[in-house]
Amino acid sequence: MSPTANDVPNQIPATAWLERLQGYRGADLGRSLWELAVTVVPFVGLWILAWASLSVSVWLTLALTIPAAGLLVRLFMIQHDCGHGTFFRQRATNDWLGRVLGVLTLTPYDVWQRSHAVHHATTGNLDHRGTGDIYTLTVREFEALSWRDRLLYRLYRHPLVLFGLGPAHLFLLQHRLPFGYFRSGWRYWVSAMATNAGIAALVALIVWLAGVQALLLVHLPIVVLAATIGVWLFYIQHQFEDTDWRQGNDWNVHEAGLAGSSYYELPGVLRWLTANIGMHHVHHLASRIPFYRLPDVLRDYPELRDVRTITLLESFKCARLKLWDEDLNRLIAFSEHRQNAIA
Repeated sequence: MSPTANDVPNQIPATAWLERLQGYRGADLGRSLWELAVTVVPFVGLWILAWASLSVSVWLTLALTIPAAGLLVRLFMIQHDCGHGTFFRQRATNDWLGRVLGVLTLTPYDVWQRSHAVHHATTGNLDHRGTGDIYTLTVREFEALSWRDRLLYRLYRHPLVLFGLGPAHLFLLQHRLPFGYFRSGWRYWVSAMATNAGIAALVALIVWLAGVQALLLVHLPIVVLAATIGVWLFYIQHQFEDTDWRQGNDWNVHEAGLAGSSYYELPGVLRWLTANIGMHHVHHLASRIPFYRLPDVLRDYPELRDVRTITLLESFKCARLKLWDEDLNRLIAFSEHRQNAIA
C-alpha cells in the first residue's frame, strides 16, 4: 500500500472534505444515458456473440462470457448509483431503472438499497456490524468461540467460500427470499418477488429463444463470474490491513467513510468496467456524486489519491486478512494471530 495510506490529506477533517465536494453532486442526463447505452449495448452484443459461438467452441463461448461479466458488473454499479439517487435527478427514474437492472443482476433493488444504506451509515463501526458487509470477527470474539464455531468461521473466511461459493449463494439463492426483512414492511417482499418474477420471465425467454444450453453455458457463467467480481470489489473496499474500525464515541460516519474505505487503483479498462467504484473512499465520503464524476474529484484534489491506496497486485494479499485486532487496530491473518498467541 501507499506509504501515506494512514494519513488523511493534510489532516483536513472529513466534514470539511464533504463541503468541498458538494459541487460534484448532481446527475447529467446526457452523460447518464450515454453511460447506460455504452454498457447495455455491448453487454447484449457479447451475450448474442457468445450464444452464436456455441456452434464453434464451448471454450470460445466461455471466453466471451468474461468481458460480458465485466459489463454486468458495470450494470450493477449503475444500479448502485440509482440506489444512491445519483444516476438521474428524479428519484422515481432512479428507482425504476434500478428495479429493471435488478432482474439482470439478480438483486432485488429495494431490499439491496436498504441494506446498502445501513452499510453506509455504519461502515467502520464495530458496534454495528452485520448488515451489508463482510462478516468479520475481532480477535477477542474469535478466541471466545467454541472450536466448532471457530472452524465454521475459518471455513466462511476461506477464499474458496468467500469468493467462490459465497457469491453464487448470495446472488442465486439468498437474494430470492429476504428473510431478514420480515418486520420491515411489505415493500421489500414485493421487491424480491417482483424481481424473482422478472428473472423467471427472462430465463423462460432465454430458453425459448436460445435453448437450455445458452442458459447454462452463456447466461449462468456470466452471472456467477460477475457475482464473484462484485463480492471481491466489496471485500477490498473495506477489508484491507490499515482500514479504520472504531467503537462508541470514537466512531464518526464521515471520518470512517474516508479512512475506512480504500482507493483501489485499477488499470484503465478495469476502472471503466467497475464504474470507478475503486475510488471508494471518495464515494463513502460523498455518496451523492455520480460515478462518472469521481475521477474529477481525484483530478482536482490529487492529495486524495494518497489515502488508503491499494494497487491491483497489492489487493490479492488482502485475501489473507481474517480478524480485527483490537490492540493493533488493524486486520490480521490467522497466521499472525497464532504467532501473537504463542508470543
